[in-house]
Amino acid sequence: MWLASLKPDQRQALIGLAHDVVVSDGLLDPNEEGMLDEFKREMELNLATESEYLELDGIEGIFDTRKSRLIALLNLLRLSYADGAFEIEEECLLKEISRAFDITDDDFMLLDNWVRRLIALEDEARGLVGA
Repeated sequence: MWLASLKPDQRQALIGLAHDVVVSDGLLDPNEEGMLDEFKREMELNLATESEYLELDGIEGIFDTRKSRLIALLNLLRLSYADGAFEIEEECLLKEISRAFDITDDDFMLLDNWVRRLIALEDEARGLVGA
């Protein structure tokens, strides 16, 4: 969502953060892999682009606007639910990212709630169309 509006360095960094989120619980689910590919397509990155661990030090300098930080966090939250479970390791990492982005705990909870409602609506739509 809104990933095409990120700058090239932010796109690469988001893939690194997405990798961090996906491996944080020790499991790589096919749904997570699919969503990573979806991210790459939306950001017009080569699907063969490897995702590697990204240090959080200095991440706030790459995502230098509130808008880019919120876009990154919303998509990372959505990714964390791709396997059907929001694991504690994923939550801890995402809260660490949100602190680096200067996102308050209240705002983090609002974003998380929005993502959960979005997922519920997507599931409902899939049921309606029989997908």
